Amino acid sequence: MQMTRLLLLSSLALTFTLALASGADWSRFRGPNGSGVAEGTLPPIDPKKPLWKVEIPGHGAGSPIVIGSKVFVQTASKDGKTRTLLCLNAADGTTVWTKDLPGTSATIHAKNSFASSTPASDGNAVYCAWWDGSGVALHAYDMAGTEKWSASLGGYVSQHGPGMSPVLHDGLVFVSVDDDERAELVAFDTKTGQKKWQQPRKAYRASYSSPFILKRDNKPAELILGTTTAITSYEPATGKINWNYEIPWPAGKMPLRVIGHPVYAGGLMVMACGDGGGSRYMVAINPDAKTPAKVWELAKETPYVPCMLVKGDLLFWVTDKPGLGCCAEAKTGKVLWSERLFGKEVTSSPVMVGDEILAIGEDGEMVVFKASREFETVAKVSLKEAVFASPAVADGKVFIRGTSHLFCFGKK
Repeated sequence: MQMTRLLLLSSLALTFTLALASGADWSRFRGPNGSGVAEGTLPPIDPKKPLWKVEIPGHGAGSPIVIGSKVFVQTASKDGKTRTLLCLNAADGTTVWTKDLPGTSATIHAKNSFASSTPASDGNAVYCAWWDGSGVALHAYDMAGTEKWSASLGGYVSQHGPGMSPVLHDGLVFVSVDDDERAELVAFDTKTGQKKWQQPRKAYRASYSSPFILKRDNKPAELILGTTTAITSYEPATGKINWNYEIPWPAGKMPLRVIGHPVYAGGLMVMACGDGGGSRYMVAINPDAKTPAKVWELAKETPYVPCMLVKGDLLFWVTDKPGLGCCAEAKTGKVLWSERLFGKEVTSSPVMVGDEILAIGEDGEMVVFKASREFETVAKVSLKEAVFASPAVADGKVFIRGTSHLFCFGKK
């Protein structure tokens, strides 16, 4: 049956399609370990005929996650007085339950929202970072929506407002709180909410990157976090620092924010950063050197908000503006191609499914291109709705949050 289905779907070559994960969860921001990568079957996508489309109340820029038969997404009322966790049926988009928290309005960036965080789940509970307008907190809910515990993360000071997302590993939930005055990485027990460890970091300019787990053969797992001031490797269970690379910002140059987290490619740790003024910087370091050291750097046509993708020894990214798609050799930083994909700006992070990359512009324009050393466009279509959140891929379906609706594309 599976082979028959694959053959049938492959015959839809003239239909806009994506290779999607089959039966796999998308359990955190950017999916499995924050990679933005899925593999699997090829269901057709037609923006005019979604599998389902439901209105999302309020406003938010956080991405959906998918756990089994449920979709979770955070939103907030437009007046800023209510924060809401939505649980939807992945099959038809109907609401299963909602959980509200009080909040207040506050100053945020024009592209930010009061619900810009993405939840994370281990299948037993859903973990959400909330900002009530003054302070941030981590809340844990069981799969039926009952709150299990909550933990304060303190105040938050930034002209842009927060947007951090939690990450799970081995019974712990990690949150990076990094604003203009304070920076720290905190670990909590997923079952009890007990704080297990807390590591201060040097604060300078608010960053919104999430940590990820680096796993390599014959080496213990590492928790990697990159922010304005440094890229750091921690021991996940204890918070002990394995190594730390301080970004050597030159005198007179404003240190830049980090929103998309670092990636590991070609034996190097690569991180991109930028700011609203158009400054950009990407650096690759060798984490295995006696003292982690810079291998290469780029200072133009690199991303600020969108996260990068890795396929083998190749790096792929989409720039915020003017919306370029780029491919580079991870080991050297040599850019192999740079092509204009969008006429408008891009905030959403691309996802890679099989050997194809889906990128979405702020105006809802969607472009699929090959993840290869030579540029090749596969398809271009329009969602007809603005998009700031990153898509999720699970169980043979693509879930895209627009500014007003959540769309699901795939086969019934």
